[in-house]
Amino acid sequence: MKALNDWLAAPAPDRFPYAAVVAAYREGGKHFVPAALLDLLDRARRASAAGNGPDGDGGDGDDAAREVLARFLDTALDKYDGRYDYPTYTALSLLAPPSGAGPEETRRHRDRLVVHLLGDLARFERAALDGETALLPLLRPSPLLVGKRHRLALRVAAPALARLDLPGPVPGEDPERAARRLWETADASMTGRERQVLELSMLPVHVTHDEYLFLRVLQAFEATFTVLAAELRAAIEALDAGRGASAAERLRRAAAALTESAPLFSLLATMQAEAFRVFREFTEGASAIQSRSYKLVESLCRTPDAERLHSHAYRSVPEVRERVLAGQRTLDDAYADALAGPRAGRGRVLPATAAMEEFASALRRWRQTHYRLAVRMLGSRTGTGYTEGTPYLGEVRKIPVFDSVRHGAQEPEEATSAA
Repeated sequence: MKALNDWLAAPAPDRFPYAAVVAAYREGGKHFVPAALLDLLDRARRASAAGNGPDGDGGDGDDAAREVLARFLDTALDKYDGRYDYPTYTALSLLAPPSGAGPEETRRHRDRLVVHLLGDLARFERAALDGETALLPLLRPSPLLVGKRHRLALRVAAPALARLDLPGPVPGEDPERAARRLWETADASMTGRERQVLELSMLPVHVTHDEYLFLRVLQAFEATFTVLAAELRAAIEALDAGRGASAAERLRRAAAALTESAPLFSLLATMQAEAFRVFREFTEGASAIQSRSYKLVESLCRTPDAERLHSHAYRSVPEVRERVLAGQRTLDDAYADALAGPRAGRGRVLPATAAMEEFASALRRWRQTHYRLAVRMLGSRTGTGYTEGTPYLGEVRKIPVFDSVRHGAQEPEEATSAA
């Protein structure tokens, strides 16, 4: 590739030929990238990390540009390195909130990201339907299905648009026009860096149309669970400080974020079964069981039982597992200590009790809906990445959210095909 060879002669991170590389990846899918291009990208990675080119020429890119390039190459070269997994498949390092972000900044980052992801999805679906793009041409959906996707994308984006004070859906508006406006709103709100990251985070493994939908929905879910983790940490701190009402507010915000994300399951349920069967053949090694943010949320609620902590589910997220083994504080811990401690009586803790029950209920519904969608898409087959699939998710549904707060009966199963 001429553009990459030219860059290697003077490797400045801010001038990396992203457009040419991304186009080459998307032409056949990440699984089928030519070896020669992968070798060049490996050279580019080494040159950028060293701060100079293969012949010792100094690179002049700034630190931010170098970091974006490093994260992009980490995602692009995962299969080449033999370390392809869920975080690299979904490009989570590119989409992560700023390091050290608190709950408010994390939530705003999530809201902006969800608007951008779903706006981009609406743009792609419309462009494919109108014949304006040749990207991912296999198994295009029908106009009826695209219309349903537009409606569901708008439903998920609406609360985030409102919080960001951006134009939202207009009652009675044609879904196609509304989806077009969603992209226009997202596009106008993006910084240059956000626009770049949005483009770099779409490296499908194949050329099947619906993989675009699959990736954007997974990325939106991950952004939501990042918010949940930040809110749960803040709730723990509030309980430790004897501020039960503040903890309750954090927990209710977390429950609301989870509930807001529910239409993402309905959006994912519009994925064509045949399309899923085609591209999932090339996702071996990447599974949502490797989701760091989900395990972080689970382990911040209560300490996992020994069997689960030593299972593949937690061994696949070693950073989270190590925190648990090191005695990570949980909401269960903070709640029990607040009840027993001298700082305040039960009255100051009680507001958190109902909020913990509310959050537990929301998470149990999320697990149940996830399970039902997996059964619909997979049946008894293995999951994405050839993991255990539905039997694993069936067992996860039974894991208590908290030990310190007793839950009522299991909520009824929810549909995943809302229009």
